[in-house]
Amino acid sequence: MESICEQVEQGKTSWPELVNEEGECAVKIIEKENTLVNTQIIAEGTFIIQIYICDRVLVWVNDKGIVVSTPTIG
Repeated sequence: MESICEQVEQGKTSWPELVNEEGECAVKIIEKENTLVNTQIIAEGTFIIQIYICDRVLVWVNDKGIVVSTPTIG
């Protein structure tokens, strides 16, 4: 039986095409394209402990809610 990490990584793992898109829209697209991930919107500049979580995707947005960097699993 595969672990959750192995299952997640069989799907799409990064979304560079979502940079400059609206954050809420990006979340919906990510969760549609890989149903095993948990997506969170994070405000640019927020401090986050750098721990790799294989089923997490952080969507970094600016003060206007626009994605500022490539959402990637981890």
